[in-house]
Amino acid sequence: MNTTEIIYLSKQGMKELKKTVSNLERDQKKTIADLRELDKTDGHDERFARVEKLAQLEAIESELKEKQAYLASAHLFPRKRDALKVAIGSAVELIDKSGKKVRYTIVDSIEANPSDGRISFKSPLGQSLLGKTIQDTINWGAGLKMNQLQLVHIS
Repeated sequence: MNTTEIIYLSKQGMKELKKTVSNLERDQKKTIADLRELDKTDGHDERFARVEKLAQLEAIESELKEKQAYLASAHLFPRKRDALKVAIGSAVELIDKSGKKVRYTIVDSIEANPSDGRISFKSPLGQSLLGKTIQDTINWGAGLKMNQLQLVHIS
C-alpha cells in the first residue's frame, strides 16, 4: 500500500478498522505471552508449539502493520458533499429496467462489501456513478451483458 495515498472511510468503516487494529494488538500480546510460557519448557512438543506460535505471531504482526498503515492514512468522508452529484461517501438509489430498486454507498476499496450495499468507487459500477446526477442513466458491464440503471436519489 502506498502510505501517502489518502483513504476515505465512513464512520462505520473507521470504527471497524480501529476495532480490527485493537483486536490484532490484543492477539499479538496474547501470542507473545504464550511464547514466553513455552520458553520455560524444553520438551519436543513444546518446541514444535513454539515454532507454530512464532509463525502465528509473524502473521498477526504482518496484518497489524498493514491495518495500522491504512489507519494512519484514513480520513472520514468529507462532511459536506454535493448532494447533486455522486461522490465518495454518497448513498445512491438506482432502479433497473424491471423496476427493482437498489441502494449503494460509494466507499473506498478497503471498506467495500457489495452484499452489504457498500461498493468501491474503483469498481466498474462505482466509476460509472461518480459525477452523475439524479435522473442520469448509468450503463455498466462488459461484452454482451450491459446493465442499465436509472439514478433516482443521492444522499
